Amino acid sequence: MATIHRLEKLFRRTGDLVLDKSDLKRLEDFLHGKVGDLVIRGEANAKANNLEVIRPWDLPITKGLQETIHRFRAANADLQLTDYFSGLVGSPPSDLAIGDEAQARFPEIAGGLSFALAETFKILDPKLKNPTTQDWDRAYRVFELLL
Repeated sequence: MATIHRLEKLFRRTGDLVLDKSDLKRLEDFLHGKVGDLVIRGEANAKANNLEVIRPWDLPITKGLQETIHRFRAANADLQLTDYFSGLVGSPPSDLAIGDEAQARFPEIAGGLSFALAETFKILDPKLKNPTTQDWDRAYRVFELLL
């Protein structure tokens, strides 16, 4: 229960958004999917370099995502969401081994994606307070284009 309140706090701070239980399920699905997508690209990068282990630099972290990861790190000192994101993301499926250093980045990547998602909601609709299914669908489409 405390984790839910910390997630709600993250979205209030980042985008002045109010989440309900269905939003939290959508967030979890979103994070699973996007971290999984990053691993798929990381796997391709590692294979292109004839490696058998995915390393942190194989993951395609864009400049914008890196910036939201930094903002998450700063906010996470108070929110303490690392364990939650670590358990949520786990170890995405891959044909290659995922190195410990890459695996250790997943919670912060998930946090950065959460920040980016909240900011995306506000870009798409600056007056938005409580995302609807349609809002989630639009945000998903943006991330599908970019990640």
